[in-house]
Amino acid sequence: MKKLVTFIIIIAILVGGLIIFGNKQKSQLVKPQLINKNNKSPYPLSIDAMRQKSYPGSDIVIEETLPPGSNYDRFIASYKSDNLKIYGLLTIPQGKIPDGGWPAIIFNHGYIPPEQYVTTEKYIAYLDYFARSSYVVFKPDYRGHGKSEGEPEGAYYSPAYTTDVLNAASSIKKYKDVNPNKIGMWGHSLGGNLVLRSMVVSKDIKAGVIWAGVVGTYTELMNKWTRTMPWQPSPREAASHLRSIRTRLQQQFGTPNENPVFWKSIDPRYFIQDISGPLQIHHGSNDEQVPSLFSKSLTDDLKKTDKKVEFYEYTGGDHNLSSPNFEVAIQRSLEFFDKYLKN
Repeated sequence: MKKLVTFIIIIAILVGGLIIFGNKQKSQLVKPQLINKNNKSPYPLSIDAMRQKSYPGSDIVIEETLPPGSNYDRFIASYKSDNLKIYGLLTIPQGKIPDGGWPAIIFNHGYIPPEQYVTTEKYIAYLDYFARSSYVVFKPDYRGHGKSEGEPEGAYYSPAYTTDVLNAASSIKKYKDVNPNKIGMWGHSLGGNLVLRSMVVSKDIKAGVIWAGVVGTYTELMNKWTRTMPWQPSPREAASHLRSIRTRLQQQFGTPNENPVFWKSIDPRYFIQDISGPLQIHHGSNDEQVPSLFSKSLTDDLKKTDKKVEFYEYTGGDHNLSSPNFEVAIQRSLEFFDKYLKN
């Protein structure tokens, strides 16, 4: 009888130990799901943490006056973001200022190697189209790009670039002759990711337009994103260990399958019920850089939550929606902004 009792006790201890060990192993993934190392604050990239953060921006400083456009003035300007000096291209319409001030568009460019980035190059035709249509347009150079201070940290696994564009929005709201209640945001590729994240973090963005956006869930980004030419970090990005950020996150928190709560906490796709305004989405069917699947799945999710969304797919269209798709897409984008920022 004693042997039987002893045997039962030993079995109970072993089973209890296995349960405790299993829970301990599980807790290594569960405990850090929503919080930082000190177990007190949300992870900086989480939507909750980004909502708690302030984006005061600053006064916009005109650094250089450029040759004007057809009916608008052009400047290189600067503002502050996380105490960093960030530069950008600013356009101001000429003519009579409307009651309440000009509507404004924060223009988020796509990925350009930081060493190659020049404020006044790329996206000229895009920006000109909005600028000559009576919008203040501000295209921020993300940190580490061009003359902007700081290091390039990327958009998908760091809050840095979203912080820069939200501070750009706050700064443009303060600018004279701008209507602070009529701020839109446009983004291409990487910049589209910033539009989506910005619109679930801040209520300041009243309408958004995304072209060929990296707007998939993290599961989609990790498992369904293939490119004809694999991305290679630039020297500065490599020095900032940009490629290893995703790896370190997975090592610390597990994969999306192992720790879905954490990955959902940093994913704007799981917060679209709080999106700040209508969204228009464009994608080419032959995009070899970013799959149109991302835009389609985002559109489906927005429709399920009864949000205002327009989706346009361009048969044969490439990543930049080159002509003849460009002319159609840019006119649709303008009409969308006019509808929600002017009317």
